[in-house]
Amino acid sequence: MGLFRRDARTSDTEDTVADDVTSTPDVVDEVSAEGAPQREHGPWDAADAPEGAPRVDLGAILLPGVPGMELRMEIDKATSVVSAAQVNLEGSSLQVQAFAAPRTEGIWDEIRAEIAESVTKQGGSADDLPGPFGRELLARLPVRTAEGRTGHRPARFIGADGPRWFLRGVLTGKAAVDPEAAQALEQVFAAIVVVRGDDARPPRDLLALRLPGQGPNAPAPQAPKFEPPARGPEITEIR
Repeated sequence: MGLFRRDARTSDTEDTVADDVTSTPDVVDEVSAEGAPQREHGPWDAADAPEGAPRVDLGAILLPGVPGMELRMEIDKATSVVSAAQVNLEGSSLQVQAFAAPRTEGIWDEIRAEIAESVTKQGGSADDLPGPFGRELLARLPVRTAEGRTGHRPARFIGADGPRWFLRGVLTGKAAVDPEAAQALEQVFAAIVVVRGDDARPPRDLLALRLPGQGPNAPAPQAPKFEPPARGPEITEIR
């Protein structure tokens, strides 16, 4: 799934699961922040992340492990690239992706406006509201019901601009409308560490992810540039 598609569709957890991963994922015990300036809150850059928190190594994203969570890695059918990570927990989901961003400015304001415009054009609605990570969108996405009618599904789009990267999250299920239900997944988002790397990338390039257990030395396919969301096969891991 890309940052946002013009047809305003997002992923559903009911889609087909391609395979199961039963091995234990690689976990990064801590990320050194020595010599790096400290941010007041996460998501974190690899240079200034707090030490001591165990995280699953997914390449560009180091994801905190939460008891009872289900981790799904979304794979683009056309390119076989791992395009997103999704955490399912207690009836809610958080999908995350990391992208390259300019050195001098963030891109969340621009992306948020594009998402709102796209949702509205597709017959939904989007409210730009303050949230725990700054401005966010509460959207009602148009969907087709089992009876063939047009309905709406709530989704919260949250984002964080970092040093030369942007992290986008989409909260669905109870977390999209219930602040109490959202707290656990908000804490997951806040504890994510983004590993941007030093290579030059144009803004909105998807930062490459990998499956748990592949390790840092495994070859990664070339990541696609900014694309609208499309659902692909998934690999599921139960923690």
